[in-house]
Amino acid sequence: MYNSFRQFADRLLRIPPDPEPPPGDETTTRLFRAAPAYYQYLLILWALKSLLAFVFVSLFMIGPVIGTIETTRQGHQSGFLLLLIPLIAFPLLIAICLFTLALVRLNFEKRWYVVTDRSLRVREGIVVVREMTVTFANIQNIAISQGPIQRALGLADLRVDTAGGGAANAQKHPGQNLHMAWFRGVNNADEVRRVIQDRLRQFKDAGLGDTDDHPIPSSSESDVIAALRDINQEARALRESVTR
Repeated sequence: MYNSFRQFADRLLRIPPDPEPPPGDETTTRLFRAAPAYYQYLLILWALKSLLAFVFVSLFMIGPVIGTIETTRQGHQSGFLLLLIPLIAFPLLIAICLFTLALVRLNFEKRWYVVTDRSLRVREGIVVVREMTVTFANIQNIAISQGPIQRALGLADLRVDTAGGGAANAQKHPGQNLHMAWFRGVNNADEVRRVIQDRLRQFKDAGLGDTDDHPIPSSSESDVIAALRDINQEARALRESVTR
């Protein structure tokens, strides 16, 4: 039954196919996925939200029930019509909870973290799909965070901060940070961080990083200056030959 729902959701939400590896050597591609315990974490959050929804609806249904009792005491049998409200509301709430439960499973399955020797790509979300590609030249910081429930389940979130952003970006894209990539719900955050740091170090050692980290040697500057002087002399000689 879940497979049928997954196919239906793929068509309804137009969920993109599995992401392609980001730029880099395909032989170095590493695929990381959210840990199975992350699905349990999502289930706990879903259960808490569903419980709050049932409590809220139950409190809201007190009014129709009291109204039914009072109208029945007064001899108005039409008061039983008020019971239609909870008879409709609770089955509808159960259907919504089951639908969101299936979305929780789909959200867990459609989460991708891909790392190559030059960049990384993160995709998350099903209703709103967010895919982000980060080159190692733009990475500024890597951090790991854990909440109490995550620590109990052995999970962590790894955050990769990139260059750019600021107030202008926040105004264009309110509610989201396009310069922050998340590896959510991994049980090997230290390994993921170590892989990214090693490849970031190799990337910069290869001379592919920021030019500020790899200044041009003085010998290269001298060669450039000498070449410019030769070009200047040739230009002067050509101008003199034309004016004669």
